[in-house]
Amino acid sequence: MRGRLVGWLMCSCLAVGAGCQSSRGTVPRALSNQPTLSGLSEGQTIEVRHGAVVSVSPDASAVGRDVLVRGGNAVDAAVASAFALAVTWPEAGNIGGGGFMVVYAGKGAVPVVVDYRETAPAAAKADTFAAGRPTQHRLVGVPGTVRGLALAHEKFGKLPWKELVMPAVRLAKEGFELNKDVAEAINEYVAKPGDEANEMRRVLGKSGGGKWASGDRLVQAELAETLGRIAEEGPKAFYEGAIADAIVESLDEGLITRADLAGYRAKVREPIHGTFRGFDVYGPPPPSSGGICVVEMLNVLEYLNLRENERLSAKTLHLMIETMRRVFVDRAKFLGDADFMKIPAELTSKEYAAQIASQINPLRATASEDLATDIRLVKEGTQTTHFSVIDADGMAVSNTYTLEQRFGGRVMVRGKGFLLNNEMGDFNLQPGITDRQGKIGTAANQVAPGKRMLSSMTPVIVTKDGRVVMICGSPGGRTIINTVLCVVINRLEYHMSPRESVDAPRINMTWFPDKVTAEADMLKDHSATLEQLRNMGHYVDPKPARQGDAQSIFVESDGRIIGVADKRRGGGAAGY
Repeated sequence: MRGRLVGWLMCSCLAVGAGCQSSRGTVPRALSNQPTLSGLSEGQTIEVRHGAVVSVSPDASAVGRDVLVRGGNAVDAAVASAFALAVTWPEAGNIGGGGFMVVYAGKGAVPVVVDYRETAPAAAKADTFAAGRPTQHRLVGVPGTVRGLALAHEKFGKLPWKELVMPAVRLAKEGFELNKDVAEAINEYVAKPGDEANEMRRVLGKSGGGKWASGDRLVQAELAETLGRIAEEGPKAFYEGAIADAIVESLDEGLITRADLAGYRAKVREPIHGTFRGFDVYGPPPPSSGGICVVEMLNVLEYLNLRENERLSAKTLHLMIETMRRVFVDRAKFLGDADFMKIPAELTSKEYAAQIASQINPLRATASEDLATDIRLVKEGTQTTHFSVIDADGMAVSNTYTLEQRFGGRVMVRGKGFLLNNEMGDFNLQPGITDRQGKIGTAANQVAPGKRMLSSMTPVIVTKDGRVVMICGSPGGRTIINTVLCVVINRLEYHMSPRESVDAPRINMTWFPDKVTAEADMLKDHSATLEQLRNMGHYVDPKPARQGDAQSIFVESDGRIIGVADKRRGGGAAGY
């Protein structure tokens, strides 16, 4: 077992499939028939009956699991896990970023989405960044995570706010054991040049010099103090007063003001809803592109009836690639913050999907440039994390949040111990400039004061007859959408096991650049299939690309909860 289990531990021994008795001698009355805890081997699968949390950090999963055991619901566990990830997964776990939480309250309720995406400061305009590459300080958007978690807790939480934040405080104050991934990531990013990272080096660099190693303990006293204030005073402590002052003062060339921070609000929105093979699929609405894109792709692929061919056959992969290509054109044309623009409702309709499907040549690739008929092309010239939660009553949470790039822009708030996002880079910063390398300059996602930048985050919940059957999401920038698509197709179309659904090699196509990327296992084990794709006109990148980190939960028809930690990043699944 890796790491240090914190919070309110009820057992002193934890292992996959192992049971142990409460360290207090009795189990709470509500859990008197539920004494078995499971977790936390990295990248493994657990099978439990009552509740589970799966994230990239075993420590954060344990924190969330312990909240469930204490009688908290899935939203309580999500809030606690999110704050814990801000300590144990500093490259993406955060209080200085933003994201989306899909919440299914159970018992047939309609899911909702808590949108806590960052916003552009009031001083940001469409042409603010057009002249050239901006500094990292100017790329910081107004953070949404703390208000988003607070809004979710206000709407759905059971346990007191303070109880949910305090495990993260203890993790920061007492420290936690680094694993290989976290140690290597910190070592790499504190060593990168740039004055913007001086505070990050002071806070996350190893005391006395040298490099962090697996098993070393990272203590973050200033972050503990910041989280402690949030625990005591709620989200107001972050957006007003000393913490807000420190954010503004740390951005020497930034655009964010105290008024921007005080005025930030998270929003509850209706999810994007689609159906596939009799299942209901719910995802985040704009400013996330994930919900619309996944539902649009599933509609097309249902029409094309993928199951007529094997999952990793050239025919299946070709149809998926061509679908991805076309949906990402729609993403560029139409998607942005719906509070600032009207988005065509037809994008998620079955009729529109049939039109797209009819345009796909089943034997030949389409050149991406041929689909850009009304988008001007110029000459050729990120790090997120996801976790999934379900409780004993069937409430489920699918949450994806981010700092944008790995460790954001490496801008640490002075004296407060946390990193800020560089999320403004997700806007189309140079209006009108769309190129063949993937830069997008279309109008839908150009900067405006208070606007939320377009996102690819795709936390999804899949239900059947009102019962949750799947919770999934991933990091990976624009690849997120296709990662989630692959996992959903594996499970719902090809009936793969939960472990196989997550482990199967993934492919990616995002319109531009006009190439297909594939993971190492695909390149190694399916070279003949990829050669068939090349013969059909696809450019398949010969370099392997690790794609995503889909920390997922599946619920079988007999009620068994299967938590699957994606081996790509060595995550942890915890449940009881």
